[in-house]
Amino acid sequence: MSLMYIPEPFALDATDTAHFLTTVVAGDLVTATDDGLVATFLPLLLDLDRGPNGSLLGHVARSNTQWQRPAHGEALVIAHGPDAYVSPSWYPSKTEHGRVVPTWNYSAAHVHGNLVIHDDEAWLDQLVRRLTQRHESGRAHPWSVDDAPPRYIAGQLRAIVGVELKISRVQVQVKMSQNRPAADIDAVVTGLANDNLPDVAALVERSRP
Repeated sequence: MSLMYIPEPFALDATDTAHFLTTVVAGDLVTATDDGLVATFLPLLLDLDRGPNGSLLGHVARSNTQWQRPAHGEALVIAHGPDAYVSPSWYPSKTEHGRVVPTWNYSAAHVHGNLVIHDDEAWLDQLVRRLTQRHESGRAHPWSVDDAPPRYIAGQLRAIVGVELKISRVQVQVKMSQNRPAADIDAVVTGLANDNLPDVAALVERSRP
């Protein structure tokens, strides 16, 4: 069993963990095989209607042999949210005592579960349409699978294989300066905004203790 090291200030409760999982759009699928650890970065879609804890759905290239190599035990998906370097020069406490060092703010999920392979064109067609809808829906001129010639899409679907991680447990860590004094947190929010990292700044603000 693999474990994620999560210091207490950076742990999420069950509600926030479930919410974080809905924001996952891609991650690294890691499996232990006879040939060692194998990893693939891939787009992902959470489906809460598949099993008691839901599933992460994705696809890999047919030529990627990870899907053909039996996994020993559970597979692991590692997904990352916003992250950024934090400069100690931002902290008011730097001028007070100087006992500060650089750090990195980040958010990450380790999702464990059994891996199921779907070598089925109809299953893949539905998945690709759902993934496309998720990422195209907010665009002024969204692209649709039906915009491409059917024979071309059929060929593309034959070139991929579906993967489903049936979720057994999830560990999420959000390290966003929660262990710093309030004045330092204020300064981190400002510093990140000035570095043009509004997503990370907003997450620091939301993560205040």
